[in-house]
Amino acid sequence: MNKFFITVVFLFSCVAFVYAGGSSNTCQTKYPIVMAHGMGASAQILGIIDYWNRIPGSLEDEGADVYITSVNGMDSTANKALAFKQQFLQIKALTGASKLNIIGHSHGTIYTRYAISNLGLSPYVASYTSIAGPHRGSAIADVIMGVIPNPVKPLVGAALDFVYAFVFGDKNPNSVQNGWDLTRSYMINTFNPNTPNKSGVYYQSAAAKIKMMAIDARNWYFIGTWPILLAIEGDNDGLVSVNSAKWGNFRGVYEGAWYSAGVDHLNIVDQVFGFTPGFDAPQFYIDIVADLKNRGY
Repeated sequence: MNKFFITVVFLFSCVAFVYAGGSSNTCQTKYPIVMAHGMGASAQILGIIDYWNRIPGSLEDEGADVYITSVNGMDSTANKALAFKQQFLQIKALTGASKLNIIGHSHGTIYTRYAISNLGLSPYVASYTSIAGPHRGSAIADVIMGVIPNPVKPLVGAALDFVYAFVFGDKNPNSVQNGWDLTRSYMINTFNPNTPNKSGVYYQSAAAKIKMMAIDARNWYFIGTWPILLAIEGDNDGLVSVNSAKWGNFRGVYEGAWYSAGVDHLNIVDQVFGFTPGFDAPQFYIDIVADLKNRGY
């Protein structure tokens, strides 16, 4: 009877352990992972949608220690970098780690780079991973900032600031400056020369690519931006070109199955609906973090 009871308990424990996850140390990096979201969003959008969807949980199931930061959705790169720095140092103090690994998406790749290079974080950063980052700006920002007449820009900016303050919870947002900070001329001629890579930090990047516009719900939201970028900058994910996304060790372009419409700017962070043929977003990040582990980070 006792042997039977012990056997049942043992089998139940094994099943519970498997279903609970955490059975692997594939992503158990030396340093914790810090994730930084992009423009127009927060770590939890409207308090309902997790920006990174299934990704953090999948990484934790594989042994990673993951922390999510959240800054204003619409603000200058410098202001977002200051907010990120504060949270980064809080995470560092909480974990007791000497360094952290940063993974950013979209504008999250830019304000984190600024914090590393210009706000003194480089000694505490082991690695920096950029996902679909506009390192050379975006023609979409050029078009938006160019189309809106200068006299009207403050009014449009004020309207967006109101929405992001009262709906999304931003504190003193600055939508107009956010737009200017992502223009190609600013990123290429001002930001990059003043935000050099720091020695001792491993830099890497990846890009996404839409191959065609789908007629279903997969990437219709980029139906206006994708062809504009395609004509001006070439292959892109709807908001950021492949060329602009390259920084440091380039891991490649992700475009899903041959029959799919491709991987867009949201698909690469497991949005929208978390289904992209030929592209498994959680596994994509697991592979990235597993590689960081193997590199000693």
